[in-house]
Amino acid sequence: MTEIAILGAGMAGFGAAHQLRAAGARAIVYERRDHYGGHTSSYCFDSGFVFDEGGHVSFTKDERIQRMLAENVRNDYQTLHTRVNNYWNGHWIKHPAQCNLYGLPPDLVAKVLHDFIEARYRENGDIRTYRDWLVATFGRTFAETFPMEYGLKYHTTTADNMTTEWIGPRLYQPSLEEVLRGALSPTTPDVHYISHFRYPSRGGFASYLRPWAERMDLRLQHEVVAIDPRTRELRFKNGASARYDRLISSMPLPELIPLIAGAPADVREAAARLACTTVVIVTLGVNRPDLIDAHWTYFYDRDLFFTRLNTPHLQSPNNVPPGCGALQVECYYSPKYRPLDRQPDQCVEPVIADLKRVGVLRDDDQIVFQHSMLVPYANVIFDLERPAALATVHGYLEDLGILACGRYGEWGYLWTDEAFKSGERAAERALSAG
Repeated sequence: MTEIAILGAGMAGFGAAHQLRAAGARAIVYERRDHYGGHTSSYCFDSGFVFDEGGHVSFTKDERIQRMLAENVRNDYQTLHTRVNNYWNGHWIKHPAQCNLYGLPPDLVAKVLHDFIEARYRENGDIRTYRDWLVATFGRTFAETFPMEYGLKYHTTTADNMTTEWIGPRLYQPSLEEVLRGALSPTTPDVHYISHFRYPSRGGFASYLRPWAERMDLRLQHEVVAIDPRTRELRFKNGASARYDRLISSMPLPELIPLIAGAPADVREAAARLACTTVVIVTLGVNRPDLIDAHWTYFYDRDLFFTRLNTPHLQSPNNVPPGCGALQVECYYSPKYRPLDRQPDQCVEPVIADLKRVGVLRDDDQIVFQHSMLVPYANVIFDLERPAALATVHGYLEDLGILACGRYGEWGYLWTDEAFKSGERAAERALSAG
């Protein structure tokens, strides 16, 4: 029987394994860590706190994926109306900010409206960069005040160094009437692209994956250290080795390419040019639940230590002990543009200080739980070097018959359902290869 190896036990790896199992094919999933989940891992502590590796919720509109995830948790999930807000210069702003300008400084609002209207009737020429797109879509004042500032914190590079193919529905493009109504009234319709989401009632987001893990041949603590495409052999850090006939990988491309015996210098150099953020995640347990009424919040000010905040206790009350709340804060870096300059635990103190500064924490709050962790691969950076570098890397893997999938294999901005389906597509290609 054909031996198919899958590298990585995250959403993409599980998608591949699920598809292969349905087809009656034999597959082994290798995972370097001691638990499955990849970027959607969950962590449960004896103290009663549960949190994920960053904010993960299911908002897929794919009914097949909805049905599978619901069955995996025996329909024990929360369905929640999404609440999102923004913090800018002392103002709490409903999301998206472009539709909720009411209450901001009048001079700023006037400039935003002037530029937005001007942009609607101006010939913008070629849209080559993310900055071009922002100015053409929202006008210069809004673009420079809000998304460019947030993007610098989140992507760690400037908007004029980024392409646009990742945007999709992520930035809402309002009509002139929506912008005007939001400038004149404190009450506006909800227009976020995520209106509702589902989240497991117990065990964090990774609970969605547990039944799949139980049905697959999963080898934890198997970190690949070498791949020989000629002999089709994998070698692992624990001393084990394995042969394969087909190889599916959800590993980050900059880590995968150096492991391949004989990888040409130009391919190695291209893989090294692929940029991705790293994130320090600080999770705090607090002795009260009424911390902030939002599932996640975007922070624009450069002098605030963190970029994004989510609230695990508002996703499920079972993520915290009774009477407590939880705050999960994301602080972004990148090896290419903003190298990490401290240990993860050194982020805790400035995070707490700035949470007090913006009013989320009070001086008399008790921090009953704290945890910090570094996630080496967070979000792909769509910088101007990405297209050419990615074409080189993917072309090489295609020649070898190595099937890359998932966020870090496709090197794209894939949500969890998209990563799962990316794994399914890789499995289909493996099966069609005979």
